[in-house]
Amino acid sequence: MVAAVFAERLRERGLELPPQSPPRHPYLAFREDDGVLYLSGKTPMLDGKVQFRGPLRTADDIELGREAAVLCTLQVLSAIEDAVGLERVASILRLTAYVSSAPEFEAQPDVANAASQLFTDILGPAGGHTRSAVGVAALPGGSAVELEVTVRLHPVAEGGA
Repeated sequence: MVAAVFAERLRERGLELPPQSPPRHPYLAFREDDGVLYLSGKTPMLDGKVQFRGPLRTADDIELGREAAVLCTLQVLSAIEDAVGLERVASILRLTAYVSSAPEFEAQPDVANAASQLFTDILGPAGGHTRSAVGVAALPGGSAVELEVTVRLHPVAEGGA
């Protein structure tokens, strides 16, 4: 279960963590190594369907991209909760935001800002991170955005899970 403080921060924003689906291809959803959690890319999916499709083309598409980034962030937070629990997050080390973009679209950082802000809003100082926002020609399933995240974890207490 999500720690009370994280649940309250989500609730205040009218958000909830979506359920996770197992990977559909031969890869791991996450891997923990020496206190670092590496998450496979998360796209804006609900109920097995992409909710926001790319490519983004004009300034009018920035808000759609930001909504996609928020859903991706919720997917990431849900994956962390399922993998190790949000209370173990010491810091989000790295966020890479891939934005499906037409060649003329240059607002990838504006799209990624929605994810960056939500990590900080929910996780507090632990949500701060380094970041790249990258425009790409296409993403899996036609997604508008995909997030890749690396997390530093608090150690498990002696006798803990």
